[in-house]
Amino acid sequence: MIGDSVYSPSDQSLSSPNPNLCITVGSVMEEEQMVVEQEEEEEELPLPDLGIDLDEDDCDGLLQIETGIDDDGPIAHSAPAPAPGMEFDSYDDAYSYYNSYARELGFAIRIKSSWTKRNSKEKRGAVLCCNCEGFKMVKEANTTSTRRKETRTGCQAMIRLKLIEFDRWKIDQVKLDHNHSFDPERAHNSKSHKTTKSSSASANTKQPQQPPLHVQVRTINLYRALAVPHGTSSSSTSSPGGDHSLSSSRPLLPPGGFSFLQDFFLRIQLTSPNFLYLMDLSDDGSLRNVFWIDPRARAAYSHFGDVVLFDTTCLSNSYQLPLVSFVGIDHHGDSILLGCALLAHQTFETYLWLFRAWLTCMLGRPPQTFITQQCKAMRAAVSEVFPRAHHRLSLTHVLHNIFQSVVQLQDSELFRMALNRVVYGCLKVEEFETAWEEMIIRFGLTNHETINHLFQDRELWAPVYLKDTFLAGALTFRLGDVAAPFIFSGYVHEHTSLREFLEGYQSFLDKKYTRQALCDSESSKFIPELKTTHPYESQMAKVFTVEIFRRFQDEVSAMTSCFGITQVHSNGSASSYVVKEREGEKVRDFEVIYETSAEAQVRCFCVCGGFSFNGYQCRHVLLLLSHNGLQEVPPQYILQRWRKDVKRLYVADFGSGCVDIMNQDQWYEHLHRRAMQVVEQGMRSKEHCRVAWEALQSCLESI
Repeated sequence: MIGDSVYSPSDQSLSSPNPNLCITVGSVMEEEQMVVEQEEEEEELPLPDLGIDLDEDDCDGLLQIETGIDDDGPIAHSAPAPAPGMEFDSYDDAYSYYNSYARELGFAIRIKSSWTKRNSKEKRGAVLCCNCEGFKMVKEANTTSTRRKETRTGCQAMIRLKLIEFDRWKIDQVKLDHNHSFDPERAHNSKSHKTTKSSSASANTKQPQQPPLHVQVRTINLYRALAVPHGTSSSSTSSPGGDHSLSSSRPLLPPGGFSFLQDFFLRIQLTSPNFLYLMDLSDDGSLRNVFWIDPRARAAYSHFGDVVLFDTTCLSNSYQLPLVSFVGIDHHGDSILLGCALLAHQTFETYLWLFRAWLTCMLGRPPQTFITQQCKAMRAAVSEVFPRAHHRLSLTHVLHNIFQSVVQLQDSELFRMALNRVVYGCLKVEEFETAWEEMIIRFGLTNHETINHLFQDRELWAPVYLKDTFLAGALTFRLGDVAAPFIFSGYVHEHTSLREFLEGYQSFLDKKYTRQALCDSESSKFIPELKTTHPYESQMAKVFTVEIFRRFQDEVSAMTSCFGITQVHSNGSASSYVVKEREGEKVRDFEVIYETSAEAQVRCFCVCGGFSFNGYQCRHVLLLLSHNGLQEVPPQYILQRWRKDVKRLYVADFGSGCVDIMNQDQWYEHLHRRAMQVVEQGMRSKEHCRVAWEALQSCLESI
């Protein structure tokens, strides 16, 4: 989870000093100040952020996220040495990690400096150093109150932390070498370690001891090999909200499944070195969960990471294969795979591990909108890992659950029509809630537990509440077949085995990629047939991909059913209009807000929420734009995600382009990444291979 931002001194400002430390305040820049423990001998300069990825070591790509924390003492395994790129959920987590590392080695730490943003108390960065860093000032050393053994030796060991996007902290500079011997006894009695012990003791006395959530410290270790004797998972733990886990006696993998799975991963890595898989192990070394993602999916997320669906159909329908998948929506409106996992349990801890693993592979960039099925454990994990994302429920699965729960009405066409009318036909919240109440009274569902439970969560799935959430067409699909996984429909069935799935996995991906390439080719060459003479249609025919244009074309054609534009309110640059639309024998009013800014930019919002739901403007806004004399759709309403003229490179590039010219390790890392991009592009076809080969030959000759 590596951020793209690089720390700059211009982000510094005055920070409140620690009252227990002897400090001086030095000017760093004209607009910023830093709180430091002693006068800094060198200015804090911005360090390059290479965006070093989790596969930076030459390993097999197996990553294990260790989450086990021993309730009775320190972490069971020795804390790994700090390294640039390590990330933490908070500043306290980062401090605790470095403090634990120091305690195990036998030295103490302190805060050398920290800084905040000007006019804000929010901490932006900090330097944690060995307690032996620096030297005491002559005046201070000669005072009677400090007649203690001199402990400062000018040690350079330190880590520098910076706040990156999404409230996460990252280590961006590390010095590990000490110029003194370690003294574990003295270190354990130091202030930093005493604070840790006293905090733990206080916590134990104030409240009953509870098992940790295993989220305080996250370390990522790379392994070349892994010996797992069997695939049986550890016993299940209950999740928040009382969700039922899969049976604890059910193994994640069948006999021999682990070897087959590992061979599958290693085969893929031979042709795709940036392929990643992560395994979650129990305390006894058995496999609990496994997650994997191919490099193309990681690259595609940079283009289509705004809306992500999390599909757990196999779990909810008790398939033989406990498969879950992360799914995005590409520029053709088609599904794309953004990662897969096998899960032993449906618990909060399981989802927490998986979401963190997936977010790590996506460099800490969460989606704008995250759509799941209804599950309390999942919901708690989403709020923990994606606190700023819009969490929504899949409307398709909500409607499916309704029909599954009302057995007596499953074949009632009258109930189906009434439900669709309430869900899709209401434009305002009051209208929806009134219509819902009338419906459940009419069909005798007033005391139905499932219906009432879903209504309590209505703000997560009912379209009338979601007009401020971008969905790219993902939420408002009509009720379809949800008996099979969304993206693997036709490939995964109730009795599909692990071997069958893995044997067909690469073929499935190849077909998806081929289909996308054919759609790209069609969009670049296809000249769509226009249905109207409206300039909006001809404009978008040159911009949108074929499938998205056809959807937009339906909106343009439907403009003929709209009429009677009336301005009902005006307040300076903003005006409110009512657009009438004929729906069969009925006429409905749609309120549209039209606003112009000082820069002559136009903003429109329709009560139907068409742009948020679909990613292109609705017929009501289009009619109003035309009514106000606009000959083209404003550029802010032409999303890049739908454009056919955007060249999308599906090769993972997670570097920032910054390279420290004094660091040979960074030279290698940077050159290796660039070379691998050429290699992966060269694998696409014979022609690509020829061009890549010639380019590499030319490079070798030039150096």
